[in-house]
Parts: sequence; structure tokens; C-alpha cells
Amino acid sequence: MAKTFLLLSLVALTCTYLAFAFEPKPLQDFCVADRNSSARVNGLACKNPSTVVANDFFFSGLHIAGNTSNPVGSRVTPVSVAQIPGLNTLGISLVRVDVSPWGINPPHTHPRASEILTVLEGSLEVGFVTSNPENRLITKVLEKGDVFVFPIALIHFQRNVGNKNAVAIAALSSQNPGVITIANAVFGSNAPIGSDVLTKAFQVDKKIVDQIQSKF
Repeated sequence: MAKTFLLLSLVALTCTYLAFAFEPKPLQDFCVADRNSSARVNGLACKNPSTVVANDFFFSGLHIAGNTSNPVGSRVTPVSVAQIPGLNTLGISLVRVDVSPWGINPPHTHPRASEILTVLEGSLEVGFVTSNPENRLITKVLEKGDVFVFPIALIHFQRNVGNKNAVAIAALSSQNPGVITIANAVFGSNAPIGSDVLTKAFQVDKKIVDQIQSKF
């Protein structure tokens, strides 16, 4: 009996730690973000519930195609707590992804969220890379109506492999998932990472590193 109780206690403790590995559950009906508050909290402070209105839970714009006239040929339109204050503490957000023919949504990570993506139009090659030491690429071509999941914090990408614009909607498991675009972070950091560091890391000539950094 004592051993059974100890085992159940350990399981409960483990589940508690897993639960706190992600955003905590709200302790009230809602906590609409107060963008004017100077309070320092893990997230955003709550507005007075009596001042909350319908527009705090509303966003319009995902029907509008993103402008993909840029070097990578894609545009991501976010719908996070920055766009909908009512998402504060709810642990969810959305993005619309537009990709022109043979354009890419470059390799990136979301440090605080897993992602589930649904293709609405076109064909997208998608993939993510597992962590060290395997660094295994898991990839698939998606068509309209297909769904794919990107685990939290893993590097992933999308590429349009069709001859028309591709559109996808993705849901993320955070009100503020964050995004780290790998090329921008490595070659466009402020201040720049030393070229000697990048030369050794990528095993290329310094001139190549300097050339890439100049693009960011």
C-alpha cells in the first residue's frame, strides 16, 4: 500500500511539473491585456473587467492576402496577444502564411509554442529538424486541406512547390509564441556575431561570412 501511494505521488508530481512547463491556466474568465500598464509580469497585466468590450476579443484581416514581394517570397500575418488583447493568458494564437510560387517561409523556431498548420490553397513542402545529435529532417508535401504539426522550439520551414500562391493558417500553443528566424538571428544580430566565430561554425571562408552578413 505504501509503495502504491509513493508511486502515485511521484506520478502526480511529474504531471505537475509537466503542466507548469507551458503557459499557466487562467484563474478567471479572462484577463484582457492592459497595454498601458507598467506592471512587470510574465505576460501582460489585466484590464479592469468592467472596461472590457467585444473588440478586445476580435480581429479582422485574415482574409487579406499578405504581400509576398520580398526576397523570400512569403508573408506571415500574426494574430497574437498584440492583435487580440483577449488572448492574454489563454495560451493560443494564429498566423496566416502566404507564400508565392517557389517562395519560402525561411527556417525558424517558435521558442514558446508548438504549431499545427492547415493548407487552405496551393502546395507546400514543410519540414522540421530534430535536435542534436541526429538532426533528422522530417518533411512532407502538403495539399489543400492537409495538416502538419511542428513540435515546440524545433527549426521548421515551408516552401511553395506549386505554380500558384499558397495559403495556410497555423495555430500556436502560446498567446505570444515568438519567432527566431535562423538566418536573421545568426547573420543579422545586433551587435553582429564575430565573423571569426561564424567562419569556424560554418566552416567557410571569412569573405563568404562577410557577404552573407552584408545582406542582413
